[in-house]
Amino acid sequence: MNDKNRQTTTIKQTFSYGKSKTVTVEVVKKVKRNKEKNILSNEVKNKLKISNQPRKKLTINKKFHQSFKNKFFEFKEKKNDNLIQTKDKKKKIVKEVKIPEIISVHELAKRMAEKSADVIKALMKNGVMVTINQNIDADTAEIIAGEFGHNVKRVDEPDFNIDLKKEVDKKEDLVARDPVVTIMGHVDHGKTTLLDAFRSSSIVSKEHGGITQHIGAYRIKTKLGKFITFFDTPGHEAFTAMRARGAQVTDIVVLVVAADDGVKETTIEAINHAKAAKVPIIVCINKIDLSEANSQNVKNQLMEHEILSEEMGGKNLFVEVSAKSKINLDKLEEVILLQAEILNLKSNPSKKASGVIVESKVQQGKGSTATVLIQEGSLKVGDFFVAGASYGKVRAMNDDLGKKITEAKPAVPVEIIGITGVPIAGDYFKVVENETKGKEIANYRLHKSKIKQTEPLTKESLEKQLSDKSNEKIKELGLILKSDVQGSLEAIINGIDKFKNDEIKIKIIHKGVGEINQSDVVLAVASESSVITVGFNVKPNTLARDLAKRDKTEIKFFTVIYELLDYIKDSMSGLLVPEKKEVLNGKAKIKEIFKMSKIGKIAGCEVIEGKIDKKANIRLLRDNKLIYDGKLNSLQKFKEEASEVKEGSECGMVLENFQDIKQNDILESYIIEEEKRSL
Repeated sequence: MNDKNRQTTTIKQTFSYGKSKTVTVEVVKKVKRNKEKNILSNEVKNKLKISNQPRKKLTINKKFHQSFKNKFFEFKEKKNDNLIQTKDKKKKIVKEVKIPEIISVHELAKRMAEKSADVIKALMKNGVMVTINQNIDADTAEIIAGEFGHNVKRVDEPDFNIDLKKEVDKKEDLVARDPVVTIMGHVDHGKTTLLDAFRSSSIVSKEHGGITQHIGAYRIKTKLGKFITFFDTPGHEAFTAMRARGAQVTDIVVLVVAADDGVKETTIEAINHAKAAKVPIIVCINKIDLSEANSQNVKNQLMEHEILSEEMGGKNLFVEVSAKSKINLDKLEEVILLQAEILNLKSNPSKKASGVIVESKVQQGKGSTATVLIQEGSLKVGDFFVAGASYGKVRAMNDDLGKKITEAKPAVPVEIIGITGVPIAGDYFKVVENETKGKEIANYRLHKSKIKQTEPLTKESLEKQLSDKSNEKIKELGLILKSDVQGSLEAIINGIDKFKNDEIKIKIIHKGVGEINQSDVVLAVASESSVITVGFNVKPNTLARDLAKRDKTEIKFFTVIYELLDYIKDSMSGLLVPEKKEVLNGKAKIKEIFKMSKIGKIAGCEVIEGKIDKKANIRLLRDNKLIYDGKLNSLQKFKEEASEVKEGSECGMVLENFQDIKQNDILESYIIEEEKRSL
């Protein structure tokens, strides 16, 4: 051992100074390093070449390293085999994967317990290019799950629909809540004025045209210290859907009828909405301070619609008031609270909030906002929610007076900020556990709505398409509609639907909430049909205005809905084919017939009625049968051309391309007038 050590030492010295021919492994390594660095002398290189020691005997340490190396590779191979076996074992775990009609890539990967990246790769191999948050249909999801070796179970309803269903509350969790009251009635019967009187505000002054065109939600504190949530619904006939929605979310309906005007069509409609919603009706007879007021007449009219006061043996409470003069407002509050007490209104404020979208719009600086009526639970800033095909997080919350609040309990209307998209008024609102859940639900609903809009091609629909295509008489009026809020947009569309005509088809090219922008104008210009861009309570931005001026496309904007609807109606009427009407100018009788070689037969006539106009149409009647219908070649009076010949005068007439005339034939002069039509 010592000899070896000495030899090693000696050999090390030999490389530098000595003549020994014995080389160790260590020296060889050192030599190699020096060789790579190109610093060895030629003498050292020669000594290495003439070494007499066999290479096999030079591997004392090399054998050890080789052995270690072999063992390392054996270990590595064994480890890889174990990994492969482990992976194979994982692949063999078969899951039952529930797949709804639509599912996100992330959710599918989660249910299969697979990596999202692997699922995306599998989709790409099948020609489907998606991201982790995008949705795929059930058929595609089933194929992918099968490729991963899992069993698939198709479900009709997504799992999240179960979560959205109303929970059954325990009696001990229920507490008394404030009543929700909807004010309904005919336009200009004083609904908003009544609210103004309660709030000591001037809502009516802010309404265009003096009529309510949106559902307003207000919370009023009574003199008794209790709160009432009021809904003010529009009275114009175009807002039928909004009134129906108001009746569906309310506990009590206050029916306002003007004492000087009585029951109108909209009043009857409001009664029917309340009855359909099965909510009690309190009749508020307004404007009793007017000299023309006749409360008894109102009561008699309401009897015809089964609305009877208690004094007349009915179940409805009646209050006579004057909103303008603030007469009997205290009594109305008492009656409302009495009715609410009878109803025994309760809710659970401890659970996740749910409610209904009252109104939604796009506001500059805020984005999409919505007025929400909380029906159950409590809504807090920071809550995630879903509303129809929209979702979001409550970033901020304001009460009906515009004050910021952090929490809203049942029966409280609030404005929320933090919505993706603009939900439709009347959509169900629900707090969910996280943003992912809200997005999944919203995307599913959006997908379902698109499927619903795409009707399957049936024999009947195909025949209709073909008949419409073949009927060239049908004209098309294109509309691009923009409104300040969803509710108004809905009302406009419902109003347009009533303008049905066999000759004109209304095509809504685009509809939305917010200002008229550049893309709206571009769309109008690109459309083949005659297009009108209409804005309700919104105007075009600068780019849109300039583009419309350049391309000479029409933009109209209105602040009163019935003026907008009248304009669309008139525009449709302008496309109607005018009605042709025949107007008889006069009659003449053939007395004699003259022949001229170059002209042919000339009818010598006497005008027996009205006048004969040369430019008018002329027809020949023989024994009351039509023989000829055409034009005059010539009309002469005293052998001179005349433009017209009046009753009692004689004249000569030459018919265009017709010679078969006889004595006593009757000639009638007439014109065709076009008369504009209206819907």
